[in-house]
Amino acid sequence: MTAPATDLTFDLAAQPLRELNAALHKAGVETNARRWHVANPNGRHALAVGINAPLEVEIDGHVGYYCAGMNQQARVTINGNAGVGVAENMMSGFVHVKGDASQAAGATAHGGTLLIEGNASARCGISMKGVDIIVKGSIGHMSAFMGQAGHLIVFGDAGDALGDSLYEAKLFVRGTVQSLGADCIEKEMREEHKALLAEKLSAAGLAGTIDVSEFKRYGSARRLYNFHIDNVDAY
Repeated sequence: MTAPATDLTFDLAAQPLRELNAALHKAGVETNARRWHVANPNGRHALAVGINAPLEVEIDGHVGYYCAGMNQQARVTINGNAGVGVAENMMSGFVHVKGDASQAAGATAHGGTLLIEGNASARCGISMKGVDIIVKGSIGHMSAFMGQAGHLIVFGDAGDALGDSLYEAKLFVRGTVQSLGADCIEKEMREEHKALLAEKLSAAGLAGTIDVSEFKRYGSARRLYNFHIDNVDAY
């Protein structure tokens, strides 16, 4: 008979981070705890990385680099700010940052959803490969650089060189864009794109919080897929 799911509290003021990550990796195998509360993270790096189980992990405070990196299946909530590379290389699941995020949020992520309540710094979504990133604040320069697939949705503004060398990632920005990167252009926002945007917001629990018609759509002009001498100045 399977034991019922339990809650577990881990205090990083008294227990080592390596022990926490090892326990999270064994969840569902050596422990039946499904809901984890992490106290006193105090900006530690590589917290809750490499999870591959349908867990709920709530971190009560600020975290350092690469929190929730390589996440699969888990729902990780950060009640604070996140350092460089939060949810980096995420495959699935849901990562929710209640504060701001530093550079390279969601970098190279293949799937899942990253929701940032505040602002995200430079290179948000760099080389994104299928993740949905929603930023309720603004984003910094070079965001979605070489974005291959997925969706970057920004309620605020975007910095310089948005979507530089973009492939097929879809970008939606409600505010102003300081400048577009090489091969990124504004595209028509048709009804099908409004429906897609509404679907993504609903999936993140944000249905009805904002008017999707206020967003602009950006994507690749597809001029840089193959070298052509006429486009040499753009490379």
